[in-house]
This record gives sequence, structure tokens and C-alpha cells, in this order.
Amino acid sequence: MSYDLYYWPMGPGRGEYPRLVLEAAEVAYRDVARLAESEGGGMKAMTAFLSGERGPLIPFAPPFLIDGDLVISQAAETSAYLGEKHGLAPLREADRQFARSIAFTTADLVAEAHDVHHPVGTGLYYEDQKSESKRRAEGFRNERIPKFLGWYEKLLSNNPEGPDFLVGDRLTYADLGLFQTWLGLEYAFPRRMANIAGDYPKIRSLVERVSRHEAVAAYLASERRLPFNESGIFRHYPELDAE
Repeated sequence: MSYDLYYWPMGPGRGEYPRLVLEAAEVAYRDVARLAESEGGGMKAMTAFLSGERGPLIPFAPPFLIDGDLVISQAAETSAYLGEKHGLAPLREADRQFARSIAFTTADLVAEAHDVHHPVGTGLYYEDQKSESKRRAEGFRNERIPKFLGWYEKLLSNNPEGPDFLVGDRLTYADLGLFQTWLGLEYAFPRRMANIAGDYPKIRSLVERVSRHEAVAAYLASERRLPFNESGIFRHYPELDAE
């Protein structure tokens, strides 16, 4: 079994969420936009889907996944699809549905993190909206980050199966999503995260366990793992960070 994953090739971004599930599950996939055109990849292969050249199922934007004749888009939906197929989802139906809720809430947090540096419009450069970004960053750092992280910490504390996972008794795509988001927040807001990290010991423990997962650790050490940068969702601008 092999999948085709489509996402912009210049950084991890939202594509990293389903990519982490694929890597943790150790299933074969092609990161299509990173491949050479001679291998059927590159940006041309991705835009063919987005323009409708590959059929009537047209994703709005990457990431999206091709599994045979299935087209699955949106980071949370794609992660859930893969997790449920490859043993990275809870076993109980109630837990499986709630894991989806967690993943979509994480997507909300990621969107808010992006909007810190692009609060006016995605068509503008960051430099064109710096004053608005500074105002947005203050509220995100002081109010929104603690609200989201406090919820994850509460889920870990209240999980009847124990505090090792957000839901159920096994590693799931929801945990992988929180792992990636925590690292993204640490990259974008290192001073703020260093100041409040102690308030979330269970999240920190989860992040450490995920980083030691054999398949995840191998991926993190590989060239496939692209670093965070200022072309992605999580961007580090020192003027937007504070304790």
C-alpha cells in the first residue's frame, strides 16, 4: 500500500500533521511535490489536482491525500483517515469520534497561530501588517495559548485510561497533532513557551514520549523532516514574542 501526499515543498506546515501519521505508522507514501517532475512529482503534479485536471474531486488547498480513487483533504481529516486505517486511533467508537474533535480543535489552534503573523490578509507580506500582528500576538500569547493548552492538559488529566494519551489507551493521530503543534509554538514563541511550559507537565511528558517513539524518532532524525521556517504556519518573529 502506498499513498500520495500533496503539500507545499518548502516547509512542514499543515502537511506535517498527516505526514507524522504516515511516518509513525511506517506506511509507504510519496511526498509528491518534493519529487522531481521526472518521477511524476513537483509543483506541476500538485497544481494539476488543484486546477481540476485530475478529475472532479478538487481539493481546496493542500494538504491532501490520494488513496486509489479517494481524495481526502484537510490536515485533520487526512490525519484521522490515516490513523483509523493504520492503528493510530482509539478503539472505542466514542473515543474515535472524540479524537476527531481533538484534531479539528488543533487545526483551529494552528489557524490562530498563522493569523498572528497574517492578521489582515494572507495576500499581504508580514511587513505590511506588522503593527496589527503585534496586537494580535499579545492576545494569542496571553489568552489563546493558555486556553488551548489548558484544555489539552485537562484531557490528559481526566483520561480514564491514564495520562499518557489524550484519548483512549494508545498513541493516536490526535497525540501526534499536539506534539507537532507544541513544537511549532516553541519555535514561534520561545520566550512565552519557556515561561509557561511548567504549567503543562502532562503535555510536556506526552511530547517527550512521542519524540522517543521509534518510528517518529527515526523520522525526526531524517532529511524528510524539514525544519520550521518563516515560510510556514509557525514563524518566529522576535518582536511578536514575549514572556
